[in-house]
Amino acid sequence: MEAFLTGAAVALVVIILIPFYRVVWGPTAFDRLLAIGAMGAKTVSLLCIFGFLYDRFYMFADIAIAYAVLNFIAGIAVAKYFSKQGRRAGT
Repeated sequence: MEAFLTGAAVALVVIILIPFYRVVWGPTAFDRLLAIGAMGAKTVSLLCIFGFLYDRFYMFADIAIAYAVLNFIAGIAVAKYFSKQGRRAGT
């Protein structure tokens, strides 16, 4: 089981690098925002896997939940910022 979880963790790290390309070279700010949200969701999964690997799932689950909430709030805040910025520009 430990080998499977380690393989899944390595696969998630590789999968996290795919949206990182969009964060760095994204054509628009909304593409970057979506990529950061995708990276955050994968990071939550990675934290849960680490919890199983270290036999401290409850501690890592609490950290994962806090990270997910912060990721959600940040996404809402950035979206609200861009919506207000668009109204000021007259669009």
